[in-house]
Amino acid sequence: MRKKLVAGNWKMHGGLQRNEVLLEEIKSEASGLGCEIAVFAPYPYLPQLQSILSGSVVAWGAQSVSEYAAGAFTGEVSASMLVEFGCRYVLVGHSERRSLFGETDDEVAAKFEAAQRSGLIPVLCVGETLAERELGATAAVVSRQIGAVLNRVGVEALGLSVLAYEPVWAIGTGVTASPRQAQDVHAAIRAQVSLLNAGVASGLRILYGGSVKPQNAEELFAQGDIDGGLIGGAALVADDFLAICRSAN
Repeated sequence: MRKKLVAGNWKMHGGLQRNEVLLEEIKSEASGLGCEIAVFAPYPYLPQLQSILSGSVVAWGAQSVSEYAAGAFTGEVSASMLVEFGCRYVLVGHSERRSLFGETDDEVAAKFEAAQRSGLIPVLCVGETLAERELGATAAVVSRQIGAVLNRVGVEALGLSVLAYEPVWAIGTGVTASPRQAQDVHAAIRAQVSLLNAGVASGLRILYGGSVKPQNAEELFAQGDIDGGLIGGAALVADDFLAICRSAN
């Protein structure tokens, strides 16, 4: 059985004192929960996460990574650097990286490969915009985004990764895909992978990300192909984040 994973994406939020309070609250409750928990913080706070969370059941990771191993790439951060700060996971292809910073499917696939090469577990984010959903293109868009990774690294590599379906129209808007809508896309993702390798598909954890809150988490996580959540705003409030984690038990 796939173990649920609840991951908090802080986006560009945080502060040393505020982070410490949040992390200590999460750490104090995490050992009694049945799901896996991870926190994704901005690069400057990774040493703080390493200091506070080391030895706990809470994992941590970065919100992006360079496709390059080293070199004259000012402002970039390599996968090996993230490993030095104890990261287990890294987000690749988050919708904001794709839409605001122009990351292409091929660039996301290269980042996925770079992360795995250094021993990180990439969390591959996929999802459609509102315009694409209204055109009925959800399946085609998500399939294309996953296909770019499959073409680069092969289906077996997905067995060492996590996927996150995040409908762009439901991120930070307060609008959430219905459990049925989310389940349908998750099932389609698993079916796409299963055509290539049924074993990988069966074990693949697919998270839902899109305005997950304590009020809707339990129903979302009850769906057969939803294996946890990639949490945005609620991840910045310890009580809310922990309530979502409890819903995943």
